[in-house]
Amino acid sequence: MSTGKLFIGKRVRELRQENGATQAQFAERIGISTSYLNQIESNQRPVSATVLLALVDKCGLNVAELGAGETDRLLSAFSEALSDPLFQGYAPGIQELKMIVQNAPGLAHALIAAHQAYRRTSEQLASIDRELAKGASDPTPYEEVRDFFHFTDNYIHELDIVAETIAVETGIPYDSFVALKARLEGKHGVSVRQLTQDGELRRFDRSNRTLYLSGNSPLVTQQFQLAIQLAQLEASPAIDAILSRASFRTQEAVEICRVGLQNYFAGALLMPYEKFARSASELRHDVELIALRFGTSLEQTCHRLSTLQRPGNKGVPVFFARIDRAGNITKRHSATRLQFARYGAACPLWNAHTAFETQGRIIRQLAQMPDGSRYLSMAVQVTKRNGGYRSAETVYVLAFGCDISVADAFVYADGLDIKGGAHYEPIGVSCRVCERQGCHARATPPVKRRIEVNHAQRGVLPYELV
Repeated sequence: MSTGKLFIGKRVRELRQENGATQAQFAERIGISTSYLNQIESNQRPVSATVLLALVDKCGLNVAELGAGETDRLLSAFSEALSDPLFQGYAPGIQELKMIVQNAPGLAHALIAAHQAYRRTSEQLASIDRELAKGASDPTPYEEVRDFFHFTDNYIHELDIVAETIAVETGIPYDSFVALKARLEGKHGVSVRQLTQDGELRRFDRSNRTLYLSGNSPLVTQQFQLAIQLAQLEASPAIDAILSRASFRTQEAVEICRVGLQNYFAGALLMPYEKFARSASELRHDVELIALRFGTSLEQTCHRLSTLQRPGNKGVPVFFARIDRAGNITKRHSATRLQFARYGAACPLWNAHTAFETQGRIIRQLAQMPDGSRYLSMAVQVTKRNGGYRSAETVYVLAFGCDISVADAFVYADGLDIKGGAHYEPIGVSCRVCERQGCHARATPPVKRRIEVNHAQRGVLPYELV
């Protein structure tokens, strides 16, 4: 398959179904034969320039949708699964992987799921933990939910539209706390009171229609909890429909995803899409200024930037992650080509780790991956506390950024030599899949490379990659 050809069979089929047309009707509309359309939808033939223009003019195809998106995310996960030593002897090229992902995405998803089950089973057997071995073939509920958001591009159109409609009706994002409180009281008869004890952020008493919020929480946290309550009262039908289509394996996964969807709705309500996307562009993605404009936290703001994937009005593709002190990535999403490792720790050369040493200050990094792709990466340490001196404190780092090709859209690129290669720091996804030679920070050899030990000579590492 030539890299210059455009195979978009899945999207064309979806577009035809959205228009409620048969293959014969759709083919006639765009001026091609039914057999040609059939070959396009099955990815046996690429889309020509003439057909692409017809799809745009007559059927509402958004060319921006044909960028990285789901294919790159699936390709990254598929490639990482095949890097396991289990597949030693099979080293497909990038074009072969793309062919599988584009022509048979269902097969790629199935192999990834099978590989996840294999890894879990292997780890459980290695630890000889009989209790964990029960049900080892199934993904954990959190893994299921993580992959759900990953492969929906972290953008849920139905919820975004409902949230934006309510935001317009209530005047959000101006005086969001007051507007949300008035909505709950006026439309749902829910009064808002303060909790007197620590340990809870929100509690809804259905019997007396009272929502209790922690008075020790920051205002941004309290208004987010108000928005979540509105999600439960006004967005439940849309959330139920989404969960029904997701076909999760367990009820645990359903309920975890329900929480995620309610949180998504809350973010979309406090930061309505059109206003937020416009502000992000006007303020050149200065997350501190955006947060001030919408009255949101830095985490809420960074997360929302990573969801700006609305068809026909996409924002600049952004990656976003939240990392704890142990190096665990507790939130992850990337609308860019950069995909976070699904297993193992993140690259120690990434500035996300350095941010723990620079409290409250956004630090910048020009980073280059082993494949030559380059990124502008920002990271900032954030401390969260609900209460006074004796309350527990959570410290983590927010990391976000973009491909260097769109770095000018970010205020953080000012003053950096983004065209000079000498200023880019070499990083990777994780040691287990990174094949960069001579890295002083390497923790383990890449899984698909042999190592060689020279007892008469010692470099930075006690081995060399062969």
